[in-house]
Amino acid sequence: MAGVVETAASTTITTKQPTRFLISDLCALLEAYLEPQQVKSIYRAYLFSANAHDGQTRLSGEPYIYHPLAVAKILAEMHMDAQTITAAILHDVIEDTKTALQQIKLKFGDEVAELVDGVSKLKHLELESKLEAQAENFRKMMLAFVKDVRVIIIKLADRLHNMRTLSVMPHDKRKRIARETLDIYAPISLRLGMHDLRVELEELSFKTLWPRRYEVLQEAIKRTSVNRKALLQEVEKNICVHLELENIISRIHGREKNIYSIYRKMQEKRLQFSEVFDVFAFRIVVKDVSTCYRTIGVVHNLFKPVPGKFKDYIAIPKKNAYQSLHTILFGPKGIPIEVQVRSEEMDQVAQSGIAAHWMYKGGGISPSVPHARTRAWLETVSEMQRRSGSSVEFLESVKVDLIRDEIYVFTPAGDIMELPVNATAIDFAYAVHSDVGNQCVAAKLNRRLESLSTILENGQTVEIITAPSGRPNPAWLNFIVTAKARSNIRSFLKNLQKDEAVELGKRLLNQALNAYGESWNNFSARELENLLKELRLESEVQLFQDIGLGDRMAPFVAKHLVSLRGRWIKLRRKSEHKHPLAIQGTEGMVVSYAKCCHPIPGDSIIGIMTAGRGLVVHCVKCRNTKREKHSRDRWIHVNWANQPGSEFAAEISIKTANERGVLAVVAAKISDQNSNIENIVFEENFGATTTITVLLTAKDRDHLAQIMRAIRNTPKIYKVKRN
Repeated sequence: MAGVVETAASTTITTKQPTRFLISDLCALLEAYLEPQQVKSIYRAYLFSANAHDGQTRLSGEPYIYHPLAVAKILAEMHMDAQTITAAILHDVIEDTKTALQQIKLKFGDEVAELVDGVSKLKHLELESKLEAQAENFRKMMLAFVKDVRVIIIKLADRLHNMRTLSVMPHDKRKRIARETLDIYAPISLRLGMHDLRVELEELSFKTLWPRRYEVLQEAIKRTSVNRKALLQEVEKNICVHLELENIISRIHGREKNIYSIYRKMQEKRLQFSEVFDVFAFRIVVKDVSTCYRTIGVVHNLFKPVPGKFKDYIAIPKKNAYQSLHTILFGPKGIPIEVQVRSEEMDQVAQSGIAAHWMYKGGGISPSVPHARTRAWLETVSEMQRRSGSSVEFLESVKVDLIRDEIYVFTPAGDIMELPVNATAIDFAYAVHSDVGNQCVAAKLNRRLESLSTILENGQTVEIITAPSGRPNPAWLNFIVTAKARSNIRSFLKNLQKDEAVELGKRLLNQALNAYGESWNNFSARELENLLKELRLESEVQLFQDIGLGDRMAPFVAKHLVSLRGRWIKLRRKSEHKHPLAIQGTEGMVVSYAKCCHPIPGDSIIGIMTAGRGLVVHCVKCRNTKREKHSRDRWIHVNWANQPGSEFAAEISIKTANERGVLAVVAAKISDQNSNIENIVFEENFGATTTITVLLTAKDRDHLAQIMRAIRNTPKIYKVKRN
């Protein structure tokens, strides 16, 4: 009712727990909201788990069964369903005992078994590092999470109890677990809207990682709270009186920021403690949405609002479905007051997030918004998993996706899109659809053409222009921020590289076979099948790809293939020189040009196969080719095609007078010769002269000579040479 004020105590986390939480205590909790038959089933799961863990103890010395019981208690306090509670009690039996998953299926059903399996770590992983093992286990859990969000809710409860009892662990392990919690599990709980759980995970992690900083801030909060108490009560009283006058029924919570959020704000904004903590915060909970807006009007009449600090998360909810009205007011003595206004349902979702879905199920209320929002994120996670090349890459993608603050932009149709801070037009394109991102060629921001790398701002209208010929550029990876865009671009480039590698590999193998007077098409299907069997390859495509990427040498494959016929074909050693590989300049990512010598058409060149990269083209006279003489088996004889279909990078040095305007003249001369500047480096020589190293584009040696002549004929230019 109006005027009822609940002032929250300090949010300092205490790890003190009851010495024993018994199954009878859990059953008493469950009986408040579950059917008796469901409670009996959970009790059976307890007996099964206790028997499986019999004789096992935790590092604290207590019986192991106390841990799954504590996890079940955390979930029972959230009013989770019977299957989730059952799975929580059984969540370690597959991983830490000899119990098989099939036993759980038979006794408790497929649904519970899938939840337990989703939380369990993979056994007997043969991986090179702990990071790979962690990433593979995380990937397994997230895949199960995509199918059923309860998997991650159980895992978060499991992690919370582990953090509460972390003090018995060795120092290094405590730090590692706390770091992982802060980097992964706390952000996941934030994304799922589980505020209370997130706050405790952050506080416990902070206390473990930086205990001295935690103690200092804790003491500072205690000292400040004493001085603020009277002022806090005065503000509460004023708000209550004015709400009563408007007949608004409400609950008001006076609250303080948690220690970790204070620390993070001090770090991010480089503020003193007094600047962060000197903000009163109140949460006003009312019955419905219309009353929320009436209430915000009352507080704005009571205290003057700070301009630009009103945020409407009811009209535009956050990613985790959080909804509330936020405002900051000038309070008594000029002290800022933060006020949040929300409905009862919004408050429940704000505290419990996706877990509120199960609370509402029992009451017949459907939390469609949070459920839909979570589903949208799970679809993004699923897509990241499909497009990630490895479990480590997937883990990093999810981490990046979790830590971003958001902005809101609009599509041309007026739909709202939520993106991370510093997102670009390319991030927006991939947020719309993967195909839109892959084919985007330009962007309009508020109807004006802008670069695809332009950072988006709140409230902009973004229109993406696509073309069927458009495709991702590797350079985009330097400025995109969303995990979805990154995983899609990487996936596209990998597939593109694969196709290009297959084409190059086929050309290289035919070139090598030509030295024996043969070609790939001359061999029978049985001969080729025997070759693939000998090389332990599944298909011709895999063979060509390995050759194109430099992981397998074409001359050796050719020699092996002809030897399988049972007779030796005399090697025509000069044949390879008669038919060198023609370089077009359009081969893609599997043919690259050495940055040490920057070869261009007209130069005498040699190709060197490099594992994982494909063919690297050098000038014959390049100093690095001399260093590679000991590995001539990787050399490929190449020449330029009659009409190379691209422009190539070339590097020149220009010695010029150290005067204003010279660079502009040089740049103009280069542009006049239809060349682009890709990079410029300055080197000052004793003040009077400057050496400018320019990386530019040229079609061939003749074009480069033309550019250099134009520069050489410019006043104040003393010397021009190719590097």
